[in-house]
Amino acid sequence: MTSWLDSVEVVVVGAGIVGLAHAVAAVDRGLTVAVVERDDRATGASVRNFGHGCITAQDGVALEYALEARETWLRLAKEAGFWLRDRGTVVVARDGAEQAVLSEFAALRDGQVELLDAAAVTERVPVGPGVTGGALLPLDIRVDPRTAIGAIAAWLAAHGVRFHWGTNVHTIEPGLARTSRGGIRAGKIVVAVGHDVDRHFPDVAEDFGVRRCALRMLRVADPHGGTIDPAVLTGHSMLRYDGFAACPSLAAVRERLTTENPELIDIGLNLMLTQAPSGELTIGDTHHYDRTLDPFDDERLDEAVLAETARLLGVPALTVRQRWRGVYASAPGPYLIAAPHDGVRVVSVTSGIGMTTAFGLAPHVLDDLLI
Repeated sequence: MTSWLDSVEVVVVGAGIVGLAHAVAAVDRGLTVAVVERDDRATGASVRNFGHGCITAQDGVALEYALEARETWLRLAKEAGFWLRDRGTVVVARDGAEQAVLSEFAALRDGQVELLDAAAVTERVPVGPGVTGGALLPLDIRVDPRTAIGAIAAWLAAHGVRFHWGTNVHTIEPGLARTSRGGIRAGKIVVAVGHDVDRHFPDVAEDFGVRRCALRMLRVADPHGGTIDPAVLTGHSMLRYDGFAACPSLAAVRERLTTENPELIDIGLNLMLTQAPSGELTIGDTHHYDRTLDPFDDERLDEAVLAETARLLGVPALTVRQRWRGVYASAPGPYLIAAPHDGVRVVSVTSGIGMTTAFGLAPHVLDDLLI
């Protein structure tokens, strides 16, 4: 006989940012909600990232979701009381081709991009020599993911959401989630477990081509000891964000970066940084893809990130405070949304932009699920 743990209108499996976004959207609709999380707190990709709401560099539906998510981030920062900076992103250009991409991008995004000369860049970001110009993306935001995720969970709990921490979900069927602590009756179920979708629905993961993407990231002491209000992107970032793909000069940027240092392209470097409230810099990151990741980290990846960040900041070396591996779901499409059973949705952001877009994605998933 099944012992009953809970009964709600919506149960969310997973307390990362995608799961919490669905819980927020359900609370906004006045629904009763339970969140089931296998760990005692969120420890996955949602707390291991830059905390960067990289809004403007998205494209298509991801841009739509990002713009919607921005408003929810601003609202929740006030209501849940977590740290947020609405100071945009500076994209640093270090040659003519990168500056050309930014000029083309500004033309495509009327009013969303402010072009900067070299002096305006260095006023905002303490970068080293070689800067030719850049751009400010004023809509971008940043949070401290290590505190924001917990604050959102606390806000949800204060609004009646019941959290079942340290609880594994074993099976999911229409109207019922069976967990390690008992069954949960639910009118609707959202499964938001990131790259672990293959643990619950392997056929769905195979159909969408889900793999795991491993990142190498670090926190370092700020060598300049100042305040860096915006997030910072570079030419390597242009190669990774879809918003830049329509810019004709991007091919020249790719060719130069590949010719100068093909290893950095091979490791999927996205040279960027954000400053934490402590003043330390979160830097990174590299990208490696596989269905099952080897447990062995290659020190050369960290060395590459450190060397390129030091060069960007114009310093000989950086002092490392922390190192970690991030893991997120990756697939050919940016989003996985599947309906394996009636009243059940499996949802994953499969493009590394969960923090940026989850709060925009979730309301659309619920609109469909609640029909």
